[in-house]
Amino acid sequence: MRIDEALIRKLENLAMIEVENKEKMAKDLAEIVEFVELLNEVDTSEVDATFSTLNNPTPLREDEPKRSEVIKDVLKHAPKAKDGYFIVPKIIEG
Repeated sequence: MRIDEALIRKLENLAMIEVENKEKMAKDLAEIVEFVELLNEVDTSEVDATFSTLNNPTPLREDEPKRSEVIKDVLKHAPKAKDGYFIVPKIIEG
């Protein structure tokens, strides 16, 4: 994978953030990817798995509906709320 300033601009757009030093970010990410790729070279064929969800499944509980005041508690802290929903400014990008 080639990490360059064009990729950083794409990531900025996807994450809706702004990176000030794109060149440094590209260099840092390239180093991280290079390090992670080193892990592919580690031979783990002789290593037994140490964790499996199959040996210790999560205990299940009955799925029973319960009344809760969580929504009311959360909405009482909202600047604006109506009918159980947050009211936010309308944002339209063209």
